[in-house]
Amino acid sequence: MKRWLLRFSMMIVALTLLTPVPSRAANKAQEKLDASIAVLNQVMAIPEKGIPPELLANAYGIAIVPSVIKVGFILGGRYGTGVLVVRDGGGHWSNPCFISLAGGSLGWQIGAQSTDVILVFKTRRSVDGIIKGKFTLGADAAVAAGPVGRRVEGATDVTLKAEIYSYSRSRGLFAGVSLEGSALQIDKKANAAFYGRPRIGAREILDGPPLNAHPGVVRLKQVLAAYAKPPTR
Repeated sequence: MKRWLLRFSMMIVALTLLTPVPSRAANKAQEKLDASIAVLNQVMAIPEKGIPPELLANAYGIAIVPSVIKVGFILGGRYGTGVLVVRDGGGHWSNPCFISLAGGSLGWQIGAQSTDVILVFKTRRSVDGIIKGKFTLGADAAVAAGPVGRRVEGATDVTLKAEIYSYSRSRGLFAGVSLEGSALQIDKKANAAFYGRPRIGAREILDGPPLNAHPGVVRLKQVLAAYAKPPTR
């Protein structure tokens, strides 16, 4: 009996060692992907207060950064991670590329706040800047608080000339927000963990064929296809 229990125990240990365990980084990336989908769904659930469909239809890329933490006491800062997707020539959305957003601010402030951020990119130029390295909103490309509602006619001239529209949702409120000075970077560790390839590059993710059949990737593309339909030509 004891010999049988010993063999059984050794078998369990061997199976445990042979069974792959998802890395913590991969799990975090999957959670961030799911959170991004939830943010987009919640924002677009109220058409009168969401991102104008016309704007999304003409967007080249979209970045979703859930739960950006903003803290401050005179000197403030914000940090969060999320996903970036772009549209190909046929209007289809790319694989999600994980990114980080970080920035600081000066002025009287105290406390902490969690905010969901969405960035809408009008052209490829800004996305290429992120891929090449650290990209600062406002310095490397014009960014403006985006219009809300069903149409964009009410947007100011300054907004219409911006390359990037920025939105923020805090405590249930959703509106355009200024993010000038915030830096966007590729999250190489999250990409490597999610796609299982240590040296995978952002351009390969965004411009290449489908890389991951994870249900979250499929859902994200379905949600984007529903809310950000390409313009009819």
